[in-house]
Amino acid sequence: MTTPGRGLHGHVLDTLGPAITAGEYPPGSVLRTDELAQHFEVSRSVMREAVRVLESMHLVESRRRVGVTVRPKAEWNVYDPQVIRWRLAGADRPHQLRSLTVLRSAIEPVAAGLAAQHATAEQCAELTECALGMVANSRGHKLDKYLVHDIAFHRVVLTASGNEMFARLGDVVAEVLAGRTHHEVMFEDPDPAAVTLHVGVAEAVRAGDAPRAEELTRQITVGALQELDILAP
Repeated sequence: MTTPGRGLHGHVLDTLGPAITAGEYPPGSVLRTDELAQHFEVSRSVMREAVRVLESMHLVESRRRVGVTVRPKAEWNVYDPQVIRWRLAGADRPHQLRSLTVLRSAIEPVAAGLAAQHATAEQCAELTECALGMVANSRGHKLDKYLVHDIAFHRVVLTASGNEMFARLGDVVAEVLAGRTHHEVMFEDPDPAAVTLHVGVAEAVRAGDAPRAEELTRQITVGALQELDILAP
């Protein structure tokens, strides 16, 4: 299914990108633009645009007289939200989820501690609003609604840290949270203890209690890893 607004090259990407990240085209595979254009029934210019996007993600490398070569996984831009989405949709999902959750466990507790020191009044209010939204949607199998508030909560924490590097990880965290929900790597309702922890983080940030904000966030990420042990071993 083509993503709305992305046109024909989007259709190509939605097929070719997941195929590359799933290993259907192993590293070193050479893809011919003309053959791909014929296969997808698109013009060469559309195909070239799709290849340019894949190049920007470091998934492929295009050279004259050689073609489009699939690059080694170690060279992929693994922080690109689209690459994350494709990998979560394929057989690499368990490894990808675990890798991203470990990243979260290393970054988010520190970000929460910094947020307790640097968050503005507006950010504190937004964090509280997000936590209350999570509480309101934590029962009755409303995971999609819960997800909206969950993503917003973690974006605020990362941004409120005052560290622009942490803030830029907002899209990465959003993808792993969305992936857990959309690929059913969660319980039917969120863990009540995790919901309570989010409320506690919001309170700690508002109170300026950095050690508590960091510790509670660490408990959230530990819980997320434990969920993977149960649901996506």
